[in-house]
Amino acid sequence: MTGGALLAAGLLFATACNNSTETTVPGTTPTGDGSGVVTSEGAPTISTEAAQQLCDMIRPEIATWRDQGVALGKVAFNGTVQNWAARNNGINAAIVRDKEVVDQVTTAQCPDVRQDALQALQIDELADGLVGF
Repeated sequence: MTGGALLAAGLLFATACNNSTETTVPGTTPTGDGSGVVTSEGAPTISTEAAQQLCDMIRPEIATWRDQGVALGKVAFNGTVQNWAARNNGINAAIVRDKEVVDQVTTAQCPDVRQDALQALQIDELADGLVGF
């Protein structure tokens, strides 16, 4: 089979088998391979699973952040995001390029969790609470 025929067959297969679980994140575009989204800056892909993992990591911490107060809560929030980024290879690069990726992901995946975190940390955007990226 020629290279062109292989490419055509691959594209046909990818189109037929695309049952994507992509997260629709504002300012991003789908990868086209069903693996997630890429920020408009071309940063690494953030899969739906990774986005959900961030929500799942933030959700149980919100009450603790509220109890700790704003200053300590922000430190703990940073630790949570850094832990998430470390678990998901390459996401650190996306956050370094644009801290708003965290807001985009949580807005798309878990807006209620994002809103609760904003209130607990007394910030307007989650990106405002990130330092060290």
